[in-house]
Amino acid sequence: MPKKRRKHVKDSIPAEIIQRQIYLIRGHRVMLDRDLATLYGVETRILNQAVKRNIERFPAHFMLTLSRSEIEWISQFGVG
Repeated sequence: MPKKRRKHVKDSIPAEIIQRQIYLIRGHRVMLDRDLATLYGVETRILNQAVKRNIERFPAHFMLTLSRSEIEWISQFGVG
């Protein structure tokens, strides 16, 4: 029985969609955890758990917590 080829993110999602999910916040290009989770086909909480379990693999600036005003700003543009 042939093995199923695992679908890669880059194989299934057009670059334009990914580009629309990148925001410039505090001078950094960022993606929201919910958007990354969707790209990888997992729940947001599962993605965050995996990052926390493997935090030593990520640079210190990998994650940031958005302020209330930043969340409101993103929401104004119809995200979420």
